[in-house]
Amino acid sequence: MTAPASVADRADGSDDRLPPARFAYPAHTWKEIGHLLLNLPAAVFGFVYVMAAVVVSGVLTLTVIGLPLLAAALLGARQLGKLERARARALLGVRVEEPTPLPLVRGSGPVQRLWLALKDPVGWRTLLYDLVRLPWGILTFCTVLVSLFVLWPVLPFVARGLANVDRAMVRGLLSPSDELERRIAELESDRGVVVDTAAADLRRIERDLHDGAQARLVNLAMGLGLAKEKLLEGRADDDVAAMVDEAHGEVKLALQELRDLARGIHPAVLTDRGLDAALSSVASRCTVPVKVTADLPARPAAAIEGIAYFTVSELLQNISKHSRARTASVEVWRARDRLLVQVRDDGRGGADPDGGSGMRGLAERLGAVDGLFVVDSPPGGPTVVTAELPWRDRTE
Repeated sequence: MTAPASVADRADGSDDRLPPARFAYPAHTWKEIGHLLLNLPAAVFGFVYVMAAVVVSGVLTLTVIGLPLLAAALLGARQLGKLERARARALLGVRVEEPTPLPLVRGSGPVQRLWLALKDPVGWRTLLYDLVRLPWGILTFCTVLVSLFVLWPVLPFVARGLANVDRAMVRGLLSPSDELERRIAELESDRGVVVDTAAADLRRIERDLHDGAQARLVNLAMGLGLAKEKLLEGRADDDVAAMVDEAHGEVKLALQELRDLARGIHPAVLTDRGLDAALSSVASRCTVPVKVTADLPARPAAAIEGIAYFTVSELLQNISKHSRARTASVEVWRARDRLLVQVRDDGRGGADPDGGSGMRGLAERLGAVDGLFVVDSPPGGPTVVTAELPWRDRTE
């Protein structure tokens, strides 16, 4: 009768093949336990940092170094928050995005950089996080340490509950604000649009000057030079009179082109008499009869007034060229802190704000100042375009 294999193996002197030793908890539970045990040293360090930063800078605000010290503490708090977010990502699996860096560019002055650091919401929320973490760190450290020896069968459930509170605190205080980040991205995009628009306007003005008034002034100088030579030679004949007459015509045309160019940059009637008169002036040049109604208690800021004028001017040009309308109307009024402009025509409709660069440029120009541009133009008409701008009081 043969012995069992195990007995035979032992008789040969070989060891039993036992299964490898394993931890009782899975890896993610040990990560949560490690995070909770590290809460105490991290919380102590953060609390000491907050108290030192606030107390020392608060006392020194009576001197010139108090506010710079507080600004430096807030910048340092950003780095503490970065470490805490990295720890949460590694041990708790919390995917927390990093906030946008402060735009401490070299071009801004020291006062602007100081003020930017002092009003940094990320730094202040990190200080608050480190301030409230000390009692929580003590609680989690003691609970997990005791549970490792006394309540180890239920420790995974205890660790998960405590870790979920940690996850909520990280998301609530260390996560970047979605609305704030979105607003920053919008402002950065709007700044790019403003720069591009200004560059395009400068190129247009340069082109108009080079091709129009400058060319006419060059012809004028050449004609007057020839007339001067003939006068000096004593040949005051009909040719000289014709040259002077031609030069006179060139002067008048050059002046007209310069006036048109200046009107395109900023019309004098807008500066002198306001939006109502300026819109009536531009409406009189439209090929379609236009009724203008302006109900404004006061004049808005010059920049807002100029954008409203050029918006209406561009829309009336589109009506003249494309709408085939019989009548049109322009209404301007103020609603609380907004300036509303509505241009309506009874044309064929079908206007697409994405179909051409004109309306798209208007939408970008309004968006750059936190405005809105809405086009309602069904096929067959009518077309109603509404522009909304922020109201800012005019300062002389």
